[in-house]
Amino acid sequence: MLPSFIRPNAHLAFYALLAVAASGFGQTFFVSIFGSALRGEFGLSNAQYGAAYSGATLASAALLLVCGGLVDRWPLRRITALAVTLLASACLLLAAATSGWMLLPGFFLLRFAGQGFMTHLGMTTAGRYFSDNRGKVIAMAALGFPLAEALLPAGGAQLIHWSGWRSVWYAASAILLLIVLPGLLWLARAPNSRGATSAAECGGDADFSRAQVLRDPGFYLLLPAALMTPFVVTAVLFHQGAIGESRGWSLTLMGSAFSGYALGHLVMLFFAGSLVDRFGAQRSLPMALLPMVVGLLLLALCRGDWVPCAYLTLLGITQAGTGTAGGALWPERYGSRHLGAIRALSQAAMVLSTAVSPLLAGLLLDGGVASGALAAMLAGLVSLSALLALAAPMDRT
Repeated sequence: MLPSFIRPNAHLAFYALLAVAASGFGQTFFVSIFGSALRGEFGLSNAQYGAAYSGATLASAALLLVCGGLVDRWPLRRITALAVTLLASACLLLAAATSGWMLLPGFFLLRFAGQGFMTHLGMTTAGRYFSDNRGKVIAMAALGFPLAEALLPAGGAQLIHWSGWRSVWYAASAILLLIVLPGLLWLARAPNSRGATSAAECGGDADFSRAQVLRDPGFYLLLPAALMTPFVVTAVLFHQGAIGESRGWSLTLMGSAFSGYALGHLVMLFFAGSLVDRFGAQRSLPMALLPMVVGLLLLALCRGDWVPCAYLTLLGITQAGTGTAGGALWPERYGSRHLGAIRALSQAAMVLSTAVSPLLAGLLLDGGVASGALAAMLAGLVSLSALLALAAPMDRT
């Protein structure tokens, strides 16, 4: 029995879920399992490998800003076919790489089509076609992230052990072309008019264009809160090794603590949608940041072995809450007619933040800033973003 909030357009809700899950092939949690193999294969230092990945991510953010509006103008099936084909091509480029420089185009397409555009497609579809229960549908789509987190790194690592790292990228390309693409094309059929409208039909005079959004002061007050979770989570997770070493926490302890992050993320997704639908996305967003503030303060002030699991669980809770609220925020505030172009702004900014934050955190740690002090700085930054969001007017200008 399907939940009532996705009927009669369940196919679009499952489209959003599958698109978000497929973005996992371009997410850092999957790419990270290839780090040692790629550095060893092509003789790259940590700095060279990190620079290639960050540079490709930055370039993908710029292209996403330009191309994100295609979701508003192209039929869903056409843009889906393009995105999945590009992501599969990225996997093939990496599988066939014979030198270090060939990682650059592979990483670029992987980050653009995977982390950027597949997430953009899924969340835009969920936000556009489900106005009455938007929060619940966006939370359902966001289940694709923990699903991919659970399956892709573990499966990829096992396949690397069995047959080498190139086989994983070949397998990923085959999965995308033979399973994901046909599935998405089938699910991307026209919406049922009783439950949703097309992009052309759902707009009105009250819907903002991207140019109007850029003139709205409230957008700049809300955007930092929408970006803070990926900014902080990427920085903290990328430097988990350094944080653990500074506190005397073993690698086994740090690894097991990630189960708390996944559990917090997954459990909160079952409640986040209802909270957003009840209180509204703009009111929910700053509230969702509070567990992260508490978690970062625990990391800053406490040193017990229980801390890694506790603070990562709290980060996982915020990941679910802000992901759902952030996904519903832009259609709630600005309407759905130009949602693809508007979401492209925040999605590009998100990709940019995930490229910059590990570098900034690394520079601070290398400069002698203790991990506790770094956590306290991040807690202050998150608190400031929440206060800015609270200051944003409910009415657009």
